[in-house]
Amino acid sequence: MPNEPRGTHRLTVPADRAGERLDRFLPEAIPGISRARGQRLIEEGNVRLAGEIVRPSTRLKGGEPMTVVVPPPVPLDMVAEDLPLHVLYEDAHLLVVDKPAGMVVHPAPGHSRGTLVNALLGRSDTLSGIGGVSRPGIVHRLDRDTSGVLVVARTDAAHGTLSARFAAHAMDRKYRGIVFGGPPADKGTVSTRIGRHPVHRKKMAVLPAGGREAVTRYRRIETFGPFSLLEFRLETGRTHQVRVHCAHLGCPIVGDDVYGRSRKIPLGKGASAGTVTVSRFLLHAFHLAFPHPVTGELLSFTISDPPEFAAFKAAVSGQGGHS
Repeated sequence: MPNEPRGTHRLTVPADRAGERLDRFLPEAIPGISRARGQRLIEEGNVRLAGEIVRPSTRLKGGEPMTVVVPPPVPLDMVAEDLPLHVLYEDAHLLVVDKPAGMVVHPAPGHSRGTLVNALLGRSDTLSGIGGVSRPGIVHRLDRDTSGVLVVARTDAAHGTLSARFAAHAMDRKYRGIVFGGPPADKGTVSTRIGRHPVHRKKMAVLPAGGREAVTRYRRIETFGPFSLLEFRLETGRTHQVRVHCAHLGCPIVGDDVYGRSRKIPLGKGASAGTVTVSRFLLHAFHLAFPHPVTGELLSFTISDPPEFAAFKAAVSGQGGHS
């Protein structure tokens, strides 16, 4: 963050900004602060309104004093690791990688090593500092078990532009997944609100009210036995969105033992039916397209389905279930 306006900034919220979200106002109030960086400063307690620590969604009243402390950068002390990584594209501003299933995107409690960030540092990559010490360059995430295309920012400018496009749902993102059964139609749109599960706080859930709007378009590519291969296009990007929407449709992702069923999958009915155990849930981010944050050139990446998909279909076919 070489051009970040560090130090303490004191200002008064203009009266005509009353009603506006704090995290929208902050980047305009302090040039050089992106919205993503501003949100993190607010969440870390570095922004006060009338002396009070507030949330990014706080609505301004107009006329209140605001204090913003932009701290100096914290030295990056994460461990660089020599991990295999399939890079689809890279230039001075960004990288696009094919994240394997089983790799966590950034360090978190219980996952301090072996993450995508550790692998990028092992390549001596220069990464944007907007994500902070533990998430340098990370613009968006894929779940640990979700494989597929992911973009990483090398500069703060690229990070800010990409984050804004994700926030505006202006990235073309497509997934494929194998589900139990199938959706009610060959194609359709799921539009709900998604938020924290009211009881199980580590899970997300479709909520009758509250939460955030979540929209997923789907189409059936193929049915084999009691399973379907679906393609999803995300209109929004909520946590666990595809997994939650599949469960909501009554066709959970195969192997999703959080929103669906056990990873030991019965391949037929009755005690004599065989089973197959999958090592992950079968969801894959196969396509990502977006304008380059600096040149504006359209970048488009499409990758093949992972080998776990073919292995599962072969196991089902071996039971005589292919249609």
